[in-house]
Amino acid sequence: MVKIKKDKKKYNVKAELCKKLDKIDLQELCDATEEAILAGGGFGWILPPSMRTLQNYWKGVLLIPERSLVVGRLDSVIAGSVQLIRPTKNNEAQAHSCLLSTFFFAPWARGFGLAKAVFQIAEEKAKLDGYKVITLEVRETQHRAIQLYEQAGFVRCGTNPKSAFVNGEYISGHYYYKELEK
Repeated sequence: MVKIKKDKKKYNVKAELCKKLDKIDLQELCDATEEAILAGGGFGWILPPSMRTLQNYWKGVLLIPERSLVVGRLDSVIAGSVQLIRPTKNNEAQAHSCLLSTFFFAPWARGFGLAKAVFQIAEEKAKLDGYKVITLEVRETQHRAIQLYEQAGFVRCGTNPKSAFVNGEYISGHYYYKELEK
């Protein structure tokens, strides 16, 4: 039996609320998005769109007042993100709740603790904005994401058997919520 020692190198893991993207950040985010899509990492796209479409998408996210973008960096390189989506102003009945969406990391950045860091920043932002609950939906095929959500304290509360349609087949999606501490 061969024993493999893990690399003792310390990695710099950081999550931050993103208000703007310079050219390098935008390129890193687009590259991470494309890699996550190709690895089946969810995000909604089945195949990566053009780089221009990705760039426009991310620029647009920053322009939408109801969205906050939290990025995760590994050794200062953007490796993934999550969006915190607030309800529209006319949705008074659900004004207590926000939504986590488009959570992903490039395959090369998984396993370093970025998810925990990103969840922490997203939760802090949600609390700061006065929300009591965070909700999300995840495809049943996203096993690692499901594991991360459950480890972070999210509770499964339902399933939509026809949540996504990929390669001619329906895929179930699970709904989760997490109550935020007061």
